[in-house]
Amino acid sequence: MFNHMRSETIIRFVLVRYGGKPAVVISVAMASGGDGLALGKALHSAMKTAAAGLPAGMKLFQVEDQSLVIREAVNTFLIKFAVALTVVLLVAFISLGWRSGVIVALSVPLTLSAVALYMGAMNISLDRISLGALILSLGLLVDDAIISIEAMVVQLEAGHNREDSAAFAWTHTAFPMLTGTLLTVVSFLPVGLAHSTTGEYAGEIFWVSGAALIFSWIVAVIFIPFLGVHLLSEERDARSLEKTKQSRTALIEAKLHVLLVTTLRHNRTIAGGTILVLFLSVAGLFFVDQQFFPQSDRPELIVDVAMRAGTSIEQTSKLAGYLEKNLIGHSSLHHMETHIGDGAPRFYLPYGPATPSASHATLLLVAQDLHAREDLIRTINAIPVPPDVNLHVQRLSLGPTADFPVQYRIIGPDPSQLRTIAQDVAAILSRTGQAVGVQSDWGSRTPTLTFDADPDRLALFQTDRDGVASQLQAVISGTIAGNIPSGQKRIPIIVRSGTPLRNDPGQWNDIPIRTGVGMMPLGQLGTIRPTSAFPILWQRNGELCLTVQSDVISSVQPAGVVQKAAADIATLTHKLPAGYRIEIGGDAELSDTANDAIFTLLPLTGGLMLLLLMLQLQNVPRAFLVIASAPLGLVGAVAALLAFQAPFGFVALLGLIALAGMIMRNTILLVDQIQTNHQAGMSADEAVIAATMTRARPVVLTALSAIFAFIPLSFNVFWGPMAIVMIGGLIGGTVLTLVALPAVYTLLFDRSSRQIQDLHHV
Repeated sequence: MFNHMRSETIIRFVLVRYGGKPAVVISVAMASGGDGLALGKALHSAMKTAAAGLPAGMKLFQVEDQSLVIREAVNTFLIKFAVALTVVLLVAFISLGWRSGVIVALSVPLTLSAVALYMGAMNISLDRISLGALILSLGLLVDDAIISIEAMVVQLEAGHNREDSAAFAWTHTAFPMLTGTLLTVVSFLPVGLAHSTTGEYAGEIFWVSGAALIFSWIVAVIFIPFLGVHLLSEERDARSLEKTKQSRTALIEAKLHVLLVTTLRHNRTIAGGTILVLFLSVAGLFFVDQQFFPQSDRPELIVDVAMRAGTSIEQTSKLAGYLEKNLIGHSSLHHMETHIGDGAPRFYLPYGPATPSASHATLLLVAQDLHAREDLIRTINAIPVPPDVNLHVQRLSLGPTADFPVQYRIIGPDPSQLRTIAQDVAAILSRTGQAVGVQSDWGSRTPTLTFDADPDRLALFQTDRDGVASQLQAVISGTIAGNIPSGQKRIPIIVRSGTPLRNDPGQWNDIPIRTGVGMMPLGQLGTIRPTSAFPILWQRNGELCLTVQSDVISSVQPAGVVQKAAADIATLTHKLPAGYRIEIGGDAELSDTANDAIFTLLPLTGGLMLLLLMLQLQNVPRAFLVIASAPLGLVGAVAALLAFQAPFGFVALLGLIALAGMIMRNTILLVDQIQTNHQAGMSADEAVIAATMTRARPVVLTALSAIFAFIPLSFNVFWGPMAIVMIGGLIGGTVLTLVALPAVYTLLFDRSSRQIQDLHHV
């Protein structure tokens, strides 16, 4: 069950160069469905055996161990889960009493056992996403149990027996809770079905959370009443009832009654104020830092070294050694490995190794801790390197990410014009003061030799440009003359001239070229002249594309840099010649793609929600009222993000989605109770007040349990923004559900005469 983090490499041992000394790479990957912890343990044992048999002078070092990361992630989950569960149960014990608290406590292992069986049947392993989904579910799965047991307790306090109280909990809460639960599940549907890299990465949130919520409803409507019949006490004498009425809870309910009467009297003001606050919250989102996925809390650093294209691997190795010399012995460095001519193996899912090239090297640094990691970044940036060398220092990301977080693609037909525009874009990024390591993917121009064929001489000697080019290719670069079978592969035989001729351009004028009139020296067919050119020209969808890219300083988000440069980029775009354009790439594009994949499914999600509400409420206006209540959580969520200076990214968006589902569930329970009260003969205002008083305690208790459950999660790097959104949103959403929603309901649906003055004296 405790599988590794997707298809990542579990353990890797020393590589091309370790600490400046030659090394050999041994990478071990786990088969699909394997147990990462078991594999790690087995490899540790095998490593000890292999190390004992090594020849003198050879050592075996462990560089990366994914099983340790898995163990830490699972232990962190268990700790946070235990803390959150304890807090939830304390809320249940304090608010409902010890008997009811025990019943709520028993609902948790019942639900999680069913979820575990489901995950095993669906081959869903425990990884970062599924663990987070379980913690997210913990704040939700006790809600139905609390609502169910609270309905029984209210009936018992009214003097009914246990069996009748259990029947009441089923008839009055089961189907509204089912609708609310399905609404929450459907709200996660776009994440589970999104056709994007992010959807593939985070899709388990829908499947795990959805299963947990459905199982929690089954437990709440079947097992909770059963346990209530056997564990709750129905002894309620007159003295205990009188004491209950005079308790603190009764005083709170009396104050809530007065508040509701006042709210209904000023329902237009309350509704207008709610709309105004919602608009202010939407505006407040523009002041929240935007983030796609947060940076990892792992200590690794990737340093990609890009030299001028065409640089020999010997020169690349020399520069890599220079960097190693400046870093070895640094107090913040735990160990370092260097790959020359290639990127590091893909030991971490979101990391994409660089394209193999003789002019490229990758240094994988492991710092002592996170503070040491930032110290290493400052040290690397301070190392002087030649102007034609680009260093790309990147932290690992906790989700899908681009090689460079900030990217601008310049597309057009002429390489020289593209380069000119790229220089303007690079200058704009540099002026932001927040972009570092600004560079282009074409690199710098390199010296080249160009052969200008003379058309008249080609015609005189009965040959053409293609014939001359193919012969030059064969002499200088080589041509395939055959192949040698080697098992299931075939090794090509390359024929080319000797090294002295290939490495001495001064002799190239004498290269013999076969023509229609015999062999002629190359110099008789044209002129060789020195020039400069880009060694690599990238294309995108068949068009030349030059990408300007950069990292960002640690204190800002990539979206902030894009936003700061937006005005200047827009001005530059308006000045571009015809046929040229600038596109935004990097994390901003990935974020937009992920959001678009989700937004594409919103009509389907909204349609399913409306269908569920119509089946439950059988009233179109009231169904739309429930859907319209979804944004109420935005008020507290935005306030919390601003207060804690937390960024709004993909995981925070997931929090908003879950929040909308929870608020709609509370709303549908409230609206359903109002309809029930109407059918019992109550007036409009009486029905609203009575329904709100009835649903206030379960709504508040479920909100408190979820809020306290998310507090431990708020300190997590990955899930922290989502937890902050949930905590703030539940506080604001609960208040607005109990205060603003009754006012809006009476404003929309109360066409009868007012009875507020009479209700005030009830």
